[in-house]
This record gives sequence, structure tokens and C-alpha cells, in this order.
Amino acid sequence: MTNRNIPINFEFFPPKTEAGQAKLVAVANVLADEQPEFFSVTYGAGGSTRDGTRRTVLQLNNEVGVPAAPHLSCVGDSREDLRTLLNDYRAQGIQRIVALRGDLPSGMGHASGELRYANELVEFIRAETGDHFKLEVAAYPESHPQAPNFETDLKNFIRKAQAGADSAITQYFFNADCYFHFADRVRQAGVDIPIIPGIMPITNYSKLARFSDACGAEIPRWIRKQLEAYGDDSDSIKAFGTEVISQLCERLIEGGAPGLHFYTLNQAEPTVAVLRNLRG
Repeated sequence: MTNRNIPINFEFFPPKTEAGQAKLVAVANVLADEQPEFFSVTYGAGGSTRDGTRRTVLQLNNEVGVPAAPHLSCVGDSREDLRTLLNDYRAQGIQRIVALRGDLPSGMGHASGELRYANELVEFIRAETGDHFKLEVAAYPESHPQAPNFETDLKNFIRKAQAGADSAITQYFFNADCYFHFADRVRQAGVDIPIIPGIMPITNYSKLARFSDACGAEIPRWIRKQLEAYGDDSDSIKAFGTEVISQLCERLIEGGAPGLHFYTLNQAEPTVAVLRNLRG
């Protein structure tokens, strides 16, 4: 199948304990067999996991042998903080960064760093490091939850792309049409960077519902109702989730998506199950 050759990558969050770190390395070794282009590692609200992100990125990069990309957000960080981190990553051989505004920590009404928006962060990284880093930015096919409307969010994305981004990774979604609509509108605006769909495997309905409500990702009613019907039957939830996500990925690939970015939640099996279906 053509699906076999589509680029994939996997996202992790920094574990809080040594045991969690060891478990993540084991998960990453399993996923490394899928030959991803890179692993990415999240940053936490307001850069709250900065040290954990750095430690995890370097461990994955050096021990697992898959290039690792740290998320870097500008919320709460000064230019000097960012400059120090960029120089450190460059010295450590890191070659890709996911550049984000970042989530505001609870109670912070607005960005507190010297840079307020992701396009400013992209411009800053380019000014400091030239073309050393491949820069990924975020895209929101269903609009950022804080955006007043779709058109404003689209303009914000275009600003990020034009500031020097190489490609984009979307927030996860369950409706392929929203992805294709967003990608078409971006192309119509003259921006042609790859937009890689973000994929969230379905393993736990209550957690997924909470997370989706917070980040503005719509779970279609028919999916919600089927997941609700399964109650605590985790095997049925996982089997149904694998089928739904596999079909979504198939449609995205057939429609020309340039890759797939899996939000793994530091687990291997749910993502491997989907990839197994795609490569069946």
C-alpha cells in the first residue's frame, strides 16, 4: 500500500519520575521500529516542564536514535532565556523545534514573556539561528479555542508560516473535512508549507472528552454516543477507537495529507494498532 511510505512522527510528554522516564524510553524504542521521521516532546503551560523537556529530548535523541524535537513556547520566557535554550539545543545536535505560543498557566490572563505570539517566536529563532532548525508550528483546522472566528485564526496561521516555518502540525480532530477545508484555505492564501494532520488514538472516553472540550477538538456526536454506550468496557472502546482512527488516517492519506503526527500520550500500542491497520 502507498500508506507504507507516508512520513510519520510521534509526540510524547516529559515524565515526572525516573520510572516514567524509563517507561517512555521503552515505548520510544517500540515506536522507533515504525521508522518515524522524528519524536517531539511537549513543553508544559508557561514552559513549566522546560528542564524535563530538555532531558527527555536529549535522552530520546541519544539513546533511541530517532531525531527528537523539543516544543518551545514563548509564554513566560525572556529573549535571553530562549537564546540560551536555542544555543544549548544547537550545541547538542538538535535540528528541529516545534515553535508555539504555548498554553497560559492557570490564572495568567495574557502572555508574560517578551514575545507574545508564535509568529514572533519563529522570527526570533530565525534571527538567532538562521536555517539551523527545521521549524514546525501549530495549526488548528477547527480554529484555536481562543480565536474569535475562523478567518482570524487563519490569518494568525499564515503569519506564522510567513515568519519562517518549514511545516505545520495540526491539533487533533476526528473530521477529515475540517482538515481539507483548512488546508485548501491556506493554499488559496499562497502558503504552501506541508500541514501534517495530528492524530489522537482513542483509548479512554472520559479523558478524551475532557481534553477535547479544553482544546476545542470536536468529537462527532456518533462517536461520543458509541463510546458512551461502551461504558467501562475498555476493550470495546479500544477496538472501536482503532477502527475509527484507522479510517480517518486512510481518508487523510487518500486526500493527499503529507504525513501523520500521532499524539501517543506516552503509549505505544494504540498507535501501533492503527499503523498495523494502515499497513495491513
